[in-house]
Amino acid sequence: MRLELRGSGVSPFFFSGGFMSLSERLSEDLKTAMKSGDKVRLETIRMLRAALTEKVVERRGADAEMREEDELSVILSAAKKRKEAIEEYRRVGREDKAREEEAELLIIQEYLPKQLSPEEIAEHIKAVAAQIGAATPKDFGKLMAAVMKDLRGKADGKIVQESVKQFLGV
Repeated sequence: MRLELRGSGVSPFFFSGGFMSLSERLSEDLKTAMKSGDKVRLETIRMLRAALTEKVVERRGADAEMREEDELSVILSAAKKRKEAIEEYRRVGREDKAREEEAELLIIQEYLPKQLSPEEIAEHIKAVAAQIGAATPKDFGKLMAAVMKDLRGKADGKIVQESVKQFLGV
């Protein structure tokens, strides 16, 4: 279960002893994967840890503290790469490789916030549109930006885009 602590600068996860950051959770999950011999989980978690480390190094010049948004962007980027690879492998007839990418994607998604249903996305779009006065196809960019600001990490951007288009009749 993912919980948020406002202003803390960490991404806590609840466990029996209290809260742990994403890095701590990945370290614990890495140990579990090593013990279980789950090679796909092990390599996927190693990849996520390496990507987070790269982000920490990248941020050294700026605000050195890793923020929840930074961690989320790393996980979202990894998920997006897997989705694109799955599409490409299927396009060229490499179903075996697509299944490997899907297995990694399932593991990566465990570290993302709960994804909203299409109905929840549609309701959010209606509420935001009413709030900012978006009603015509010309308002697409404005509405899309406002909706994605709230739904980043909680919904696939392509699904949100299609829902916004449908709502505005684009």
